[in-house]
Amino acid sequence: MMQKKELLALVQLAKEKNQKAQTKLINIYWIDVFSFTLKKVRDKNLADEITVSVFAKVLSKIDLYDPNFEFKTWILTIAQNTIIDFWRKNARSNETSTDHLEDVENTFAQSPEELLISDEDHRKFLKIVESLDSNYQSIIKLRFYEEKSIKEISEELGISISNTKVRIMRAKKVLAQLLKDNNYHDF
Repeated sequence: MMQKKELLALVQLAKEKNQKAQTKLINIYWIDVFSFTLKKVRDKNLADEITVSVFAKVLSKIDLYDPNFEFKTWILTIAQNTIIDFWRKNARSNETSTDHLEDVENTFAQSPEELLISDEDHRKFLKIVESLDSNYQSIIKLRFYEEKSIKEISEELGISISNTKVRIMRAKKVLAQLLKDNNYHDF
């Protein structure tokens, strides 16, 4: 394992947005976070998705890391909180089966104008995805439209699994920023 001094230097480089340092941190801690998450959610695809989300949070909040604490503990705390958020979100969306029925009824109750508006929003969303760099665009399409696993994407694109994970995380970050810049709160 890496010495604390080396780790702190790597964290500092990651804070300065050094992509190689960020990738190295992800590679060092991926298995720990994935294993921790898998024990909690018991689903490999879900654990993969949550782990990607955890590292997106780690990199976006790395300035908040306090070197007086173990870095691994800090990351696993973020993982734990992300899992809790996931379960809360899931619990809310599964509160009662009649809640979902109401959504279905509301969809059928929409006027043709409302359906056109939602269709228009979908087209705008696709246009934003198409405005992404081609690497990010292909990652988003493979992961979220075709719902391929990280391993399948890695094989299809001929890149390493760790590089695939980093690209997914970055693509999601760029897409989220573009959606925010274009005032898309529904996505």
